[in-house]
Amino acid sequence: MKKYMLALVTLALTAICFVAYSAQLDQATKEDIARHRAMATAHENAAKCLESGKSDAVCEAQLLMECKGLAIGKFCGMKHTH
Repeated sequence: MKKYMLALVTLALTAICFVAYSAQLDQATKEDIARHRAMATAHENAAKCLESGKSDAVCEAQLLMECKGLAIGKFCGMKHTH
């Protein structure tokens, strides 16, 4: 009976840990999604800046300011040719 109870408790704890771990992954995924949306908004704002006739330097400075802490690299996680 003691082995049965120990197995049952172990199984329950494993299930609880799994659920907690899954919730943590979901939170990490939600945070990643939010970062991607913030980067997309910053890039959209940079495109609008360029459309308004402002220089690359001004628009890149705006992009860098809006993306600070969001992405790796000078161009908010994206790099392309001009």
